[in-house]
Amino acid sequence: MAADSSLSSPATGVPTGKEAHQGPTFFPPKQNPLMTRLVQSISYPLGRILYKVRLSVSDEAVSKVRSVGNARVVYVCNHPTMEDGITLFMLSARLGQLFHYVVAYEAFKGWLGWFIQRLGCYSIRRGLGDRTSISQSLTILKQPRCRLVIFPEGGCSYQNDTIMPFRSGAIQLPMSVLAQLAKKADSPETIPNVYVVPLVLKYRYRQSMEQVIEDTMHRLEAALGIVPDDLDNYQRLRRIANQVILKIEDEANLDDDGTLDWNQRIERLRQVFVKKCESAFELEASENLPVRERVYKVQALLEDLDLIDSPDGTDVTTVLGPNQLNPQDVYWDTIRLLNFDAIYDGYVAEAPTPERFLDTLMRIEREVFHLVNAQPKAPRQACVEVCEPINLKDYLSDYRRERSSTVDRLASELHQIMQTTLENMNDIAIGS
Repeated sequence: MAADSSLSSPATGVPTGKEAHQGPTFFPPKQNPLMTRLVQSISYPLGRILYKVRLSVSDEAVSKVRSVGNARVVYVCNHPTMEDGITLFMLSARLGQLFHYVVAYEAFKGWLGWFIQRLGCYSIRRGLGDRTSISQSLTILKQPRCRLVIFPEGGCSYQNDTIMPFRSGAIQLPMSVLAQLAKKADSPETIPNVYVVPLVLKYRYRQSMEQVIEDTMHRLEAALGIVPDDLDNYQRLRRIANQVILKIEDEANLDDDGTLDWNQRIERLRQVFVKKCESAFELEASENLPVRERVYKVQALLEDLDLIDSPDGTDVTTVLGPNQLNPQDVYWDTIRLLNFDAIYDGYVAEAPTPERFLDTLMRIEREVFHLVNAQPKAPRQACVEVCEPINLKDYLSDYRRERSSTVDRLASELHQIMQTTLENMNDIAIGS
């Protein structure tokens, strides 16, 4: 999809028209059932070897899924890590089902894109209102026995113990399909069931992580010029985080006058950098939208320029916006914004588990060492809990009367159910 010419001009050096990226704007699913079943059969060893993850799901959880029979199902799952796709693929193998997956457009490059299309994945361009992807989702949902996976947070949270607010599409799409199917039904009794099945995903390290935490903090302290002393791990973590915040504030020409707490300082930085990214394309600030949605729009426009994957990371002849911004600098600012989108002061203090320590340390690593994604520190157990399936048919009357409020209410209830379940999983023991 070419960048809107109204957002760029020759005066700023931004490519327009034919100069913009002309690659595919959508990658449809091309699921090959035989190939998918074959990959499912080896997904457990592949998960352990390539991704250092083992799936843990109880027979009781599996029975909840199977209780819906052959009805249409939308699986909604939280998205704590970049490895969640393989975990859900392993779950599909455990259930003996073929899933379709809505996957970020960027994942469909090269041979990997070809491969995941054959497993049932299709693309979505986040931040742009991808109508083709939405249409594909509606088509799949109309198919009997469909199994569609959606991450309603809209992106990776990088946090193991919290769930970000949900986008309404996870409810809106199946509800709209149900309403269409209901119109064609001969009677209320023949209206088909459409279920939302909430999946709650939580990772646990399978070994002691004390030395890993120590080594990670030592590398960060060395990179930031911090002299080690006798502080405990949590105090060291806060000192590292404070140094990173100070460096970013210095980059943004912001002063710390002592009147703002950490959360206020982090939010101030978010606003500064998201507006900087938007200014690269002379976009009007959409302050009513979550920062994440605003960032996705900028990333989609950068993708259209086809610059961020060039050998040296940029095209020196191209600058963006009236401030002559380098496209690669804008790209890394978007990565930074997504990295710190869900972080808040007190996340570790609330429950100083190895997972929360490393959630935060890995965010800091991505910032300090300029990483798009930091790899898991050790083998993990992927614990999946299945909440009670929700039959959307029970809400059809409300939806017919008031669509928007019904969808918002269901999304809020779904979020609360999943967050409560995630918190209750803290006591789940690691299997062998």
